[in-house]
Amino acid sequence: MPTPAKSTRATIIPCLRYRDAPAAIDWLCASFGFEKQAVHANPDGTIAHAQLTFGNGMIMLGSVAANDAAGEAAWGNLIRQPDEIGGAETQSAYLIVTDADAIYARAKAAGAAIVLDIRDEDYGGRGFSCRDIEGHLWNFGTYDPW
Repeated sequence: MPTPAKSTRATIIPCLRYRDAPAAIDWLCASFGFEKQAVHANPDGTIAHAQLTFGNGMIMLGSVAANDAAGEAAWGNLIRQPDEIGGAETQSAYLIVTDADAIYARAKAAGAAIVLDIRDEDYGGRGFSCRDIEGHLWNFGTYDPW
């Protein structure tokens, strides 16, 4: 049976929404080491679509969407921000890094809220979990399941 996944660089790309997407883009790049691949701004300065890379991985993000001209909620309004639901998340990203301690220090210095302090895992690797400037949960570690 053929695989439904396309043969491409990365077949899973997390998508996020931020109230202040321009600030989030700058923070994610400075704090976690993401690089801007594409940023498409709306005339009002909000972000219609952005692509940030991390090694051979990528996230896509944009500004929290307002209702469209017909008053219909855009698909982005189906996503709740962490502070609207008590800080809860139903998914989070795991980023494989070469030096978890260096990323930990960088994230902590940038004001990331550390959720799980850096530690060695029983299954191998070293990592930590933190929240970004709008409360999204991120996991970093040296464990490589591949």
